[in-house]
Amino acid sequence: MRKDLLGWQWARYAPGHRDRMSLLLHIVTVPLFWVGTTMVLWAILSGSAGAAVSGLALWLAALLAQGRGHGREAERPVAFDGPFDFVSRFFVEQFITFPRFVLSGGWLKAWRDAA
Repeated sequence: MRKDLLGWQWARYAPGHRDRMSLLLHIVTVPLFWVGTTMVLWAILSGSAGAAVSGLALWLAALLAQGRGHGREAERPVAFDGPFDFVSRFFVEQFITFPRFVLSGGWLKAWRDAA
C-alpha cells in the first residue's frame, strides 16, 4: 500500500474528478459498490453463492463504470504499482475518499464548475 494513501489520494482527487459524466458515474456506482460489498460479506457469512455472484457483479460494474469515467478526465490517474496498489486505492476511494469528496462539498463544486 502507498505510504499515506489517504492523504496521497485526497491531494489528487479533486483535480482528477472534474468531468460531469465521471462525476455522475461515481455518484451512482459508489453506492452500488457498497451494496456489492455487503452482498459479498453476506455470502461469506451465509455461504450464499447467489449473493457472492451478485456482489461481485456489482463490484465489476462499479469498477468498469468508474474506469470509463476516469478515462474522460483531463488529469489521468497515476498508474498502479501492482495488484495490491490497485485494490487498496480502489477500496479507499469507494469507502473513504469519494464520501469525503461528497460530504466536503467537492463533488457539488466540481459539478457546478463543469457546467
